[in-house]
Amino acid sequence: MRIAVDAMGGDYAPREIVAGAVDAARNLKDLTSLILVGQEDVIRKELKPYGPLPGKLVIRHAAEVVGMEETPALAIRKKKDNSISRMMDMINAGEADAAVSAGNTGAMVVAATLKLRTLEGIQRPAIATVMPTAGRPIVLIDAGANTDCSAALLVEFGVMGSVYAREILGQPNPVVGLMSIGGEDSKGNEITKEAFRLLSAAPINFRGNVEGHDLFKGETDVVVCDGFVGNVVLKTSESVAHTIASWIKKEFKANPIRMIGAGLLTGALKTIKKKMDPEMFGGAPLLGVKGVCIITHGSSSRTAIYHAVRVACESVGHHVNDHIIEEARKLKTP
Repeated sequence: MRIAVDAMGGDYAPREIVAGAVDAARNLKDLTSLILVGQEDVIRKELKPYGPLPGKLVIRHAAEVVGMEETPALAIRKKKDNSISRMMDMINAGEADAAVSAGNTGAMVVAATLKLRTLEGIQRPAIATVMPTAGRPIVLIDAGANTDCSAALLVEFGVMGSVYAREILGQPNPVVGLMSIGGEDSKGNEITKEAFRLLSAAPINFRGNVEGHDLFKGETDVVVCDGFVGNVVLKTSESVAHTIASWIKKEFKANPIRMIGAGLLTGALKTIKKKMDPEMFGGAPLLGVKGVCIITHGSSSRTAIYHAVRVACESVGHHVNDHIIEEARKLKTP
């Protein structure tokens, strides 16, 4: 697989991006080419400490960078030679199979949509975020690409999320739920009610509505919602996780006896932390475009980048886009 990585995107770019890319180039056997895209002199400077590098790791120069706070559409239009756009051009030209970036999420969505276009049968791409639960991980889709959605779009999201859960998370018959304010099919706004009706007839394993408190039970594999709701759910969940971790650390340090208890619980706490670590899931795929695009958190470390490249390879190898097209065609079949 040939994976292009945006060396300039992210809060800790290029240091952590380059480090993760080197790890991936050295350890991922399915990777035939890893292309670091960005300002060549900056990338070469970061690569120096790593000594001899695998021949599969190459550099593609892009003079401009899309900042994290820039308006996506404006930046993509004005900065023609930016690292994100160059990755999309490489996919279009058949020089790369996938793109990975920890940079401006909106810019990734805009560039992928404009340059790659959507898959057959898909109206709009959606961000699928994998989240840990008490049981198996869930796919939350859409996590921010589309703030306003029709019922038909929500059905497409359900199909794409189901394919991803099956092919990448290994769930043979993923259970799909629709985010709403109640479990009954009569609950929700007019769009979710219509989406419920359409999802019930779709060629997926639809279980019905799920509420916020159902998310982390681990009984559903895919949770469908519009990007506005999904982004709020994602960021609220991240905030709660960080807050609880901070509380636990503070309370353990409150007195010496608790510190002793914390020492006895070290193994369990490390296991819990590993299960909750979003970096292990390899970022969020932008599903529905003609190419594999993986979006990682702006604060991604080298570990997150490594796993994002790993998941990009898996998505290419499992032909996720071909399966999405196949399942989307069934929606049009009476």
